[in-house]
Amino acid sequence: MTVLLFILGVALVAVGIALSIALHEVGHLVPAKLFGVRVPQYMVGFGKTVWSFRRGETEYGFKALPLGGYVSMIGMYPPAQDHDGSVRQSSTGMFQQLAADARKAAAEQLRPGDENRLFYRLPVWKRIIIMLGGPLMNLLIGTLLIGVVVTGFGTVQLTSTVSEVYQCVVADDEQASRAAAGTEACQPGDPEAPAYAAGLRPGDTITSFDGQAVEERGWMELTEMIRAAAGREVTIGYVRGGEERATTLTPLLTDRPAVDINGQRIANADGSTRTVQVGFVGMGSEQRLMTLPPAEVPGLVGENVRAVAGVVLDLPARLAAVARAAFSDEPRDPNGPISVVGVGRIAGEVSAMEEIPLQSRVSTLIGLVASLNIALFVFNLVPLLPLDGGHIAGALWEALRRGLAKVFRRRDPGPVDIAKLLPLTYVVAALMLGMGLLLIYADIVKPVNLFG
Repeated sequence: MTVLLFILGVALVAVGIALSIALHEVGHLVPAKLFGVRVPQYMVGFGKTVWSFRRGETEYGFKALPLGGYVSMIGMYPPAQDHDGSVRQSSTGMFQQLAADARKAAAEQLRPGDENRLFYRLPVWKRIIIMLGGPLMNLLIGTLLIGVVVTGFGTVQLTSTVSEVYQCVVADDEQASRAAAGTEACQPGDPEAPAYAAGLRPGDTITSFDGQAVEERGWMELTEMIRAAAGREVTIGYVRGGEERATTLTPLLTDRPAVDINGQRIANADGSTRTVQVGFVGMGSEQRLMTLPPAEVPGLVGENVRAVAGVVLDLPARLAAVARAAFSDEPRDPNGPISVVGVGRIAGEVSAMEEIPLQSRVSTLIGLVASLNIALFVFNLVPLLPLDGGHIAGALWEALRRGLAKVFRRRDPGPVDIAKLLPLTYVVAALMLGMGLLLIYADIVKPVNLFG
């Protein structure tokens, strides 16, 4: 039964990924057709065509390798021009030949009457809308799925109710050492934790800190206020047994793990936990499954986008950490990038956990697909070809140089010839392939362990 549940979880997420890819391409297809561009093909996957049908002037189908998809639009490459604006008839050199071959292949798709249906002849704003359509479709899917999870199923939230109060302040590595040795967590000479000294106990609900109200889901805000109040005596209000109370405490300045916007620990490039000097009082939050109103969804989506953007901006260092973990004894960073193999494994493990309620497992699988769509949205906006962001950057550059030419009354420089960037495109594509292979290998030999 466990194996069947594992396979079912993998299959469900695989279908979710395939639908996300297909809808991403729909995001390009619809505006392209609305703006009159002829679209010969809409395909999910790459390689040999497995199944297809034709409707109107477009062939729709699936290919053998379901690792992406594409929409073929005519006129992606403008004809080569010399400095005087005339069409260049021939070129020399390897890079020029690559561009010439690409233009030749694109020209073979042209039919009589296509002169005004070429992509490069569209106004810049229409080209940007077409290329933004795919990433925005992923953002829409991610937003809808996150909305389903948080408003329908609910998510585990840190509440303002205290779950535990530490008696003393001990560094993380010392805590681990004592736990391994089986000794008491607190030893004579350890500083008393401010929360314990102030009389706070598990079950107390924090209502205010230093005169500022604390909401039911305000634990992260409370944590930030505590961290900023090191060495300063503050008043903290709380409820115990239905009775309003107040006490004072002074957060200790100590080294604590750095956390991101989601409360997850931030790892250094070598996999160790990053630390910062902040205020600490020594208490933990009670977690509770809670549904949220729809108004909370945009903020949660924004947090997800920022978190993924942070990973993308730090991608070289994170990939280096993955490589070290894959080829050594270093631990794998659970917050680092993973491949579709890793996502499938996590989906299977979640689905097979029969001790977890079915509702929670379904919610987690939906959340996985939502996170993948947010990742697709962010990654596709990277301004490098062959990603959508590269085409958008090219269109913006064209608008800028044409605008400057108009201001300074110079000759119109014409459309940006992205065919000239094909060598760089191939390099980026090769790096992306290498990244994918590295992550797949790491997810096989040293997978991310989220469940202990």
